[in-house]
Amino acid sequence: MVDIPFPIIDPLLSTSEIGRLVQEYAGRIVALNPQAVLCQGEFIYCHALVERLLAVGITVLAATSERLVSESYEAGINEKIVNFQFVQFREYCHL
Repeated sequence: MVDIPFPIIDPLLSTSEIGRLVQEYAGRIVALNPQAVLCQGEFIYCHALVERLLAVGITVLAATSERLVSESYEAGINEKIVNFQFVQFREYCHL
């Protein structure tokens, strides 16, 4: 298993700049010849990266979780606690 740190995606980047990041990271990933890749993060970047990896036959996964929320109101204070409990990996696919 190799962990490649997710790039910092500036919200001001243009689509073409995100495309360049995708090209760079896809090249690094493909060079590792992985059996599968877990990809989660900024939506546009991930979409482009997933499409590129699927196109070359790499299995791409996302982790799914159950969202557990508890809320309370006490002494005028609203408190909301959200926990995410891992459930499974789900494979990306072309629909």
